[in-house]
Amino acid sequence: MNLLKTVFWMTLLTLLLVGVGQFVAGVIGMLVAFTLALVMNSVAYWFSDRLALAAASAREVSPLEDPVLHRLADRLALQYNVAKPRVYRSPDPGPNAFATGRSPEHAAICVTDGLRTLLNERELLGVLAHEFGHVTSRDILISSVVAVMAGAITLIANLALWMGGGRRDREGGPGEAAVVIMMLLAPLAATLVRLAVSRTREYQADRTGAMASGDPMGLASALRKLGSDRRPVSRAVGNPAFAHLYIVNPLAGADHAALFSTHPPLEQRIRRLEAMGLGGLPYA
Repeated sequence: MNLLKTVFWMTLLTLLLVGVGQFVAGVIGMLVAFTLALVMNSVAYWFSDRLALAAASAREVSPLEDPVLHRLADRLALQYNVAKPRVYRSPDPGPNAFATGRSPEHAAICVTDGLRTLLNERELLGVLAHEFGHVTSRDILISSVVAVMAGAITLIANLALWMGGGRRDREGGPGEAAVVIMMLLAPLAATLVRLAVSRTREYQADRTGAMASGDPMGLASALRKLGSDRRPVSRAVGNPAFAHLYIVNPLAGADHAALFSTHPPLEQRIRRLEAMGLGGLPYA
């Protein structure tokens, strides 16, 4: 099912990108945009994990370097019945974690140094179980593809003012005002699509992670600690292109409207997990 979703989002955002190209520069712009869409889809599919790990300055760690992290990853790989992802550590002091890769067989999980020092083993298990949830449901591929395509649409739209709005006016096409509108609306549409995907996947990964770990309260405790941490966001973790990959939004402290948050409200995620732990309504 998630593979079909990936194809759907790739197709939808390709069409949107082609539409922007056609609006800006006619047939030539449409062809250029379509070529760019093919390139961006390929990059998102084959290299998204490398880009995300490089942005976090992450390095792969061995079982000798972090035996607890590997032991928990081994346990979850057996529970989820998947190949064990590669295990990475980022030197970032801000506590966070993310999963990346194009499939469960080519996945990687990364935790920051800040997360390793902040959480106890019970909470760490909850965080890793959440990330394994993304891996098994192929959320990591969907989010990477959508993010790359949305970024490409934004880039094309931002070039609109530099591609002869006045010339198109003289030819009877859209003028500068229309180009400005397109420049604003196209990135907005692409961003809203990306955010909708991110919010849905976070709720589902919380639920599956809590069920796999058997300890919803452990994940709830971890999220509470991560949400209350006030250390400054680093340049790597604060990169908007990858913010949606992390278990908690590293840009939450920024002055953005809730509509543009890449994650659902942290308080609501914690309440749902606590309801599971107390034997209340299923997390849904």
